[in-house]
Amino acid sequence: MSFSRIRKQLAQLEDENKKWPLYLVEIPKDKWPSGFTEIRMSVWRSREYLVQVFEPKSGGQRITVSSTVVCGRMWKDGISWDELMRLKRECGFGDRWAVEIYPADSDVVNVSNMRHLWILETVPTYAWQQKQPLTTKREGG
Repeated sequence: MSFSRIRKQLAQLEDENKKWPLYLVEIPKDKWPSGFTEIRMSVWRSREYLVQVFEPKSGGQRITVSSTVVCGRMWKDGISWDELMRLKRECGFGDRWAVEIYPADSDVVNVSNMRHLWILETVPTYAWQQKQPLTTKREGG
C-alpha cells in the first residue's frame, strides 16, 4: 500500500473519530466490525475507543478495549487504569468486578495494542474493598 493511500486512510479515520462523542455509545449489530470467532455480545464506540464485549467459549464475559487512533502500524497504546474503569462503567459493567491477566512469558500473544478485562461472577477473595472509615474520637480535641 502506498504512503499516500495510508495517509488518506488515517485522515479518514481521524475525521470519523471526530463524529463520535467522548463517551461510549452502543453500535447497532449491523454496523459491528467483522472477523471474530467468539460470540460478540455488544460493541461500543467513542471518539477515542472501541470496546467489544465477548462471551468466550470458556464462558464468562470479556471486554476488549482498543484506541481508535493509529500510531505507526498499531492502535495507540497507553490506556490508563482510570480510562479502563470509566469504559467498563460506560458499557454497563460498573457494578461488576473485572480482572486483567498477565500470562506466563511462553503464553504471551501480542498482535495489537488491546486491553482485555474479564468480568467476574463474584468478588474475588483476594480483592481489596472499600470499607466505611472508622470514626474515632481524638483525645484532648
